[in-house]
Amino acid sequence: MLVGKHILLIIGGGIAAFKSLDLIRRLRERGAVVTPVLTRAGEEFVTPLSVSALAGNKVFRDLFDLGDEAEMGHIQLSRVADLVVVAPATADLMAKMASGLANDLASTLLLATDTPVLIAPAMNVRMWEHAATQRNLATLYGDNVATVGPNEGDMACGEFGPGRMAEPLEIVAAIEARLTDGPLKGKRVLVTSGPTHEPIDPVRYIANRSSGAQGAAIGRALAALGAEVVFVTGPAEVAAPDGVQVINVQTAQQMLEAVQSALPVDAGVFAAAVADWRVTSATDRKLKKSKDGLPALEFAENPDILKTISQMETGRPDLVVGFAAETNDVIDNATAKRIRKGCDWIVANDVSPETGIMGGSENAVTLISDAGAEEWPRMGKDRVASKLAERIAEVLT
Repeated sequence: MLVGKHILLIIGGGIAAFKSLDLIRRLRERGAVVTPVLTRAGEEFVTPLSVSALAGNKVFRDLFDLGDEAEMGHIQLSRVADLVVVAPATADLMAKMASGLANDLASTLLLATDTPVLIAPAMNVRMWEHAATQRNLATLYGDNVATVGPNEGDMACGEFGPGRMAEPLEIVAAIEARLTDGPLKGKRVLVTSGPTHEPIDPVRYIANRSSGAQGAAIGRALAALGAEVVFVTGPAEVAAPDGVQVINVQTAQQMLEAVQSALPVDAGVFAAAVADWRVTSATDRKLKKSKDGLPALEFAENPDILKTISQMETGRPDLVVGFAAETNDVIDNATAKRIRKGCDWIVANDVSPETGIMGGSENAVTLISDAGAEEWPRMGKDRVASKLAERIAEVLT
């Protein structure tokens, strides 16, 4: 898929820059041509010699290189690639991109390019979660900049959380997805998946039997059609698909915040089995048995993510797809839900225990829209996902 594709790789300054060396190797294994650009900060972590040797190509470093700039080299560099990849994309580089700054070769290339851009953010967890970085991220989404990662895990600084750069093979998958010439190329689609876990105490929580299999299949199918997929998932059993931006959450409130931060999108597919309630009296200590009897748990309603997005006054996705997992009166309940929530489509299914659908490998759904109820035969969840992705492509293209 990458044979003959030209990748302009900008390597920012961060400890994750060492992964860029493996990324170059993986890209060249797949037939890609890699032109590397190394920032001054990036040189603190990897050497121009090692980057050049792996890329089999000259490393570009200086905006004011007399030889390179004799023919406006930065303009040429920015436009001959099939894709510009920034890995690692530091907080500083993201801020420059969002603000339109151009005070070095990397930022000038990014401002001058008319080529699609994919970034792999990497930074300390507090830097990633800072309001300024999240504002910059939202701006970049609005500019149609695609992202892969960051992942959650241990940091070189000793902290834990989101901020680790995606692994090289994850970035390769995202590059392949970005370069896929499918009907959804250039479209950004949000998918929610899996259950949510609503804590009672540090070791207990309220959840459901959703495996996340259908949501993961939908993410894969949309990416296969060329979409840039933002995949917001609760703690699912099934792994997230490759080549998509994964945002891991635990609770319904976290899922809503992740969804809102991912906007704008062209379509939203809300396949997650979100818990309706949360425990308001959740504690930070394990509840113990007591002679006073059972503990009293107080509940509150969780935010309605589907309704919130469906009824947005500005910035609403062009297509909002909800899911209705029912155990009785499936069509009637799902039809009423679509009207109540305000979404465009509802994908309804019967999840009664005897169907084996919840957590199983097959699904039997009915697509409900303004046109009525269209029943699909029972089939594998991958096939359901492909059929739904094809329908989404028909609407968005």
